[in-house]
Amino acid sequence: MKLGIVGLPNVGKSTLFNSLTQAGAQASNYPFCTIDPNIGVVPVPDERLTKLTEMHRSAKTIPATIEFVDIAGLVKGASKGEGLGNRFLSHIREVDAIVHVVRCYEDGNIIHVENGIDPTRDIEIINMELILSDLEIIERRLAKVQRSANADKGFRKEARLLEQLQKAMSPGICARALKLAADDEEQAIIDSFNLLTNKPVLYAANVNESDLAYDGASNPYVRAVRELAKTENAGVFIVCAKAEEEIAGLDPDERLMFLNEMGLNESGLDRLIYASYKLLGLISYLTAGPKESRAWTITEGTKAPAAAGKIHTDFEKGFIRAEIVSYNDLIDSGSHSVAKERGLVRLEGKDYVMKDGDVVLFRFNV
Repeated sequence: MKLGIVGLPNVGKSTLFNSLTQAGAQASNYPFCTIDPNIGVVPVPDERLTKLTEMHRSAKTIPATIEFVDIAGLVKGASKGEGLGNRFLSHIREVDAIVHVVRCYEDGNIIHVENGIDPTRDIEIINMELILSDLEIIERRLAKVQRSANADKGFRKEARLLEQLQKAMSPGICARALKLAADDEEQAIIDSFNLLTNKPVLYAANVNESDLAYDGASNPYVRAVRELAKTENAGVFIVCAKAEEEIAGLDPDERLMFLNEMGLNESGLDRLIYASYKLLGLISYLTAGPKESRAWTITEGTKAPAAAGKIHTDFEKGFIRAEIVSYNDLIDSGSHSVAKERGLVRLEGKDYVMKDGDVVLFRFNV
């Protein structure tokens, strides 16, 4: 999974990226200090892996990972090339989802590119640039499709969807806020356009430390972000980039004390990962044995053969069945053999829909 971190200059993007990945990206008090995207890969926290490793005496523990991409600050006119905008827009096109950082605190020492704090305005600036870029893509695609629409029924459906998107988005509406598809086939066509504003978005409201313990409930800027997010099916995540930067430099024990002092149980990284999984409808299944205990990320609703294909394409092609026990049943039993004796280990076929926390052994034949 690849998440792109975007936002206006000086809203805390690179500071947040540094704290999440400890990658040391440049973070300065002037626009465009990030030009080429910085990339950091972080493990997905999962306590289940620790227990499976202990149970199976695994030689290795391999968590799932998330790739964060720190994309340079966008400004008005980015869709027309302002502020090196075209390069930055192409970087956004490559990610699975967008983490849109919005400044929700006052600080006279940190300049704001729009000379004042207004998260709704800031979001609309970014969204409008993405919408304009999408409309340009739609216009080009529509001109091409219309030439073939008379001879091909499939192109006629695509042309109709493009026309609907063009009309609905022109007033400044993001594609993700629209419900134009009548069925899965039409949704697949819309998804194939790879529109920037059709990507799932998680708004990261960057607040002061004092707002963290109350999840930003008393912050009027945060309330404004939450109201806007409702209109476009987006998620909201509360974070203090400055505090996260401090936490990232502490050892595990000090980190826990720091979090407790702020009234928190988890770091911003953990909460962001959980929010991202929820936004994208992701779950994890687990494999365990003497060689390794490992987490695999799949989309909710994935069937067993496709899940097996995450490990190796041969597993999916030659899938026979899956031997599955739920993580909780396995831990309660104390071992796989005891779980089997209790009848908790099941054999599932090709139509089985995977569940979060399934501990799996795939049987296949190539």
